[in-house]
Amino acid sequence: MADITLVNLNMLYIRYGEQTERELHVPLGPLYLTRVLEDAGFKVDFRDYQLCDADDPFDMETFLEFLRNPAPVIGLSCMANLLPFTILAMKALRGKYPGRTLVLGGVGSKSVEDEILKRFDWIDIICRGEAEKTGPELLRVLKEGSNLSQVKGISFRDNGSILHNRDRERIQNLDSIAFPAFEKIGLDKYAGFGMMTSRGCPYQCTFCSVAPVWNLESYSRSPQNIVEEMKLLRKRAGIDLFLFQDEFFVSGRKQVMDFCREIQREGLDVEFKAFGRVNLVDREMMRALADSGCIELRFGVESGSDKILSEIKKGFTSSEVLDVVPSAIEIFPRVDAFYVWGFPFETIEDFNQSLFQMISLRMMGARILPSLLCLLPQTDIYREWSGRVPLKFCSYLFPEFVFTGHEVCHGGAIEIPEAHMDYFEMIQQNPDIFPGFFHMDLESNVLSKLKLLRQFGFYPDPSNQPKQSIRDIQNNADSCGAHSPRIEPQNLATRIN
Repeated sequence: MADITLVNLNMLYIRYGEQTERELHVPLGPLYLTRVLEDAGFKVDFRDYQLCDADDPFDMETFLEFLRNPAPVIGLSCMANLLPFTILAMKALRGKYPGRTLVLGGVGSKSVEDEILKRFDWIDIICRGEAEKTGPELLRVLKEGSNLSQVKGISFRDNGSILHNRDRERIQNLDSIAFPAFEKIGLDKYAGFGMMTSRGCPYQCTFCSVAPVWNLESYSRSPQNIVEEMKLLRKRAGIDLFLFQDEFFVSGRKQVMDFCREIQREGLDVEFKAFGRVNLVDREMMRALADSGCIELRFGVESGSDKILSEIKKGFTSSEVLDVVPSAIEIFPRVDAFYVWGFPFETIEDFNQSLFQMISLRMMGARILPSLLCLLPQTDIYREWSGRVPLKFCSYLFPEFVFTGHEVCHGGAIEIPEAHMDYFEMIQQNPDIFPGFFHMDLESNVLSKLKLLRQFGFYPDPSNQPKQSIRDIQNNADSCGAHSPRIEPQNLATRIN
């Protein structure tokens, strides 16, 4: 019997009419945790729900069948888009296995731990922050029947009270963390191969949901440690294309240049994609990245308006964008520029400045990926504006970052199937827990801007969309930041062949 059944519920599953797009990405976070738990002497039953091949993975009987005969402790990890499903799945687990301890992990519950534990009494424990130290300590305490109050970084229920233990200190030496437990999965089953080169970001962008997860502290792995993992994966599974998916890969000039030198010193013939930052890259650095195998650089531009860039504390100006991004287009085979629209303080003039910049950069060759503002509870924007502007649920329009797979996409609109109506009813009943599914000033702030984005081809217009296959949709205009159109395998972070 395993000590814990650890379940990954982070997955890309999108319905287009009667067809479905699925894309399997190596679940790094749970595999990091699996490694440290097993190194600490615990036996882990790891299950990746991405591998459930049922037509409807959100059918609860299907989920329970996938989780049959779990260990005494069941840990589930999710992001914000699947937090509602995870909560309902844990309710089903409580009914099926009443004696198990149910633990919720991942970033999905960030900043709403108290509300979740108060309203959903089938959830026993929530892990906050990095789990590499919390996980083994928690399992040890549970196994011994000791007092949970000694475990840092957890929230839990005790005799009817909700308790939040003090935060656990951040792991500063990321090289000390063992590589993920890749042996627990069949690497050949996955299409996307991400890597973590850093954790955290020091920038205080007010719309960002990522930096607050790490308390605005940033630490990076050494270039040698990163390259060693790349060599391991290339040897073990023939992986030759990696996605560095942390937002602060470009954490400093020396870090990036040392990494490029290490790649070349090792003679490692690989390609990779990474996120850059407009105010932290220059032409020399970009040339070094390209020479080392970087085939795609992604920038979070967010707005073409200096007023908005200042308001959201982005840390650079529109003139810097117009200096850096065109230079990147000259250097890399592909450059992505991400934009956020729908800020409650974004006037139509501000929005038009963004729209003009998006069109200009698209004409130069960048792929433009606009995303509707997602009001996650840990963001400064949500905390500041949620009490000032009413939140409104729109059944046919969600921010891209909270697409769940329950809804059905029809061109530029979504439809909620009757079979999953209760899922979205729970969301509507708990806007403070799931604010990412809601909008501020839907009519004038969101729909009016969406109309202009459709006019210029950044979003499809469902009113004049012919019936399309998934491949038609995938090959259409650039749209949607979190779930951008699927691209051919050679363009993914993927393995050889």
